[in-house]
Amino acid sequence: SALGLSSIEVFSPDQWQEHSPAPGAIDTLWSNPPIRIGKPALHELLRTWLDRLAPEGEAWLVVSKSLGAESLLRWLNTEHGGAFYATREARDKGFWILRVTRQAD
Repeated sequence: SALGLSSIEVFSPDQWQEHSPAPGAIDTLWSNPPIRIGKPALHELLRTWLDRLAPEGEAWLVVSKSLGAESLLRWLNTEHGGAFYATREARDKGFWILRVTRQAD
């Protein structure tokens, strides 16, 4: 609000269930996903969030290479029957910036 932006909603993990947007409602998602919760929980969390991306929506994830950025990138490109496409857009100081979009039909 300090920047005059009105179309942004921010949720903490414990608020997510209460305010979870409908599928197709998120245009842009920025996250430093909680990698240390373990792969099964992380994958479930990402499935939930990615399913809510709008058709032209994007998710931007910041992930440490030492905590599995490379394997997460592979998983993102094979999950959901190929519904999503992930790329490494940048890397710096051991962190990768991953961009996730829906595959074009």
